[in-house]
Amino acid sequence: MSKDVKVFFENYADDFDAIYGTKNTLFERIINKLFRKSMLIRYENVIKNCAPIEGKTVLDVGCGPGIYSIALAKKGAAKVTGVDFSANMIGIAKSRATASGQSDRCEFIVADITACNFKKKFNYTVVMGVMDYIPRPVEFIKHLIRHTEDKIFISFPEDKGVLSAQRKYRYKKRCQLYMVTEESLRNIMKETTDAEFKIEKIARDFFVTIDLKRRR
Repeated sequence: MSKDVKVFFENYADDFDAIYGTKNTLFERIINKLFRKSMLIRYENVIKNCAPIEGKTVLDVGCGPGIYSIALAKKGAAKVTGVDFSANMIGIAKSRATASGQSDRCEFIVADITACNFKKKFNYTVVMGVMDYIPRPVEFIKHLIRHTEDKIFISFPEDKGVLSAQRKYRYKKRCQLYMVTEESLRNIMKETTDAEFKIEKIARDFFVTIDLKRRR
C-alpha cells in the first residue's frame, strides 16, 4: 500500500474503532444504521461463512481494531492472526483482545501483508475493507491464495451511486481509492484464480467468497 494510505490509517485509528459502535451512543447507532450497512452485512457474512470455526486458523488481513479476529476467536477458532500496517490499529486490537479474554487465541502483527510469508496455510482468510486501497488486486489476492487452505472472503467497494461519489470526494486529498463494477470484479477474479468464486452485492459493496477446494 502507498505511504499516504499508511499515514491516513495511523491518524484514523481511534475514529475507525468508533465506527464499529464501541462508544455505542444513540447518535452513533443511527449513523451506523444509515451509512454503515455494508460493514454490518460484511461482518455477519464472515461469521456465518467461517462456520464451522472450531479448531480452525484464520488470517485477518487489514485487521484494524480486531473486530473480526476477536469475534472468530470467541466462536472457537484455534488461532487468529491479524495483520495491519498501522501500529495504532494493532495497539487497539491487542487491548481489545486482552479485555475480552482472547489474547491467547489472537496474534496481532504490524506488517504489510505482501511482505509476509507464513510457514503454514490458514483455513480461512478474511479481507474486509482493504481492497479499496489496493492498486493491483490480482497480485494481492494471489499472494493471499498462497497462504490459504480453504476459503477467502473479500469485500470490494462498488463504483456506483451517490455514496461512492461522496466517498471519492472525501478521500481525494487523503489517499487513492480503487472501486469496481461487477463486470470489472468478475474479470479480476477470473484472472486471479481457477477456483470457484461467488460475488454477492451487499449495500454499497461486493462480498466475494473464493472456495479453494473447488475448481472451475
